[in-house]
Amino acid sequence: MTLILGIDPGSRITGYGVVRDNGRTCEYVASGCIRTGSGLLAERLQAVFEGVGEVIRLHGPVTMGIEQVFMARNADSALKLGQARGAAIVAATQQGLQISEYTATQVKQAIAGTGGADKQQVQLMVMHLLKLTQKPQIDASDALAIALCHAHHRQSLIPHGLAGAKRRGGRLRL
Repeated sequence: MTLILGIDPGSRITGYGVVRDNGRTCEYVASGCIRTGSGLLAERLQAVFEGVGEVIRLHGPVTMGIEQVFMARNADSALKLGQARGAAIVAATQQGLQISEYTATQVKQAIAGTGGADKQQVQLMVMHLLKLTQKPQIDASDALAIALCHAHHRQSLIPHGLAGAKRRGGRLRL
């Protein structure tokens, strides 16, 4: 059994989700949101760093999936998202987690079967896959989807002896 942390980074709200990968299925462990408020960017980044660190200490995951930055219409927003992502990655690496990155399309494809799924479709599939009776908050749902995506990718690589492979430039590196 492996505990997997999924992170949906954001400079104001960072979603997190923890699942237990049993090899055949995943079980819900925890999810929620790290709210950073509207202070200075440096303070919000510190809140992301500390919040992710606390989730790791509380639940003890050994690996983490995180969403890659995409270029939106607003370059400033993309830069802030990248900085929040960096804060989460540093928090995880400091505690020894293995980290994998996934595009939004990869996550949607793994969870809903189509890279064009909307947030509500992903949320409903997360509920179905984890047998949840209540809808998680949308940012937490996205983080759970990332954790599930990571579990699916890990399982598809293990039979081929590639579970320890790293991704670089979209390619697996041994």
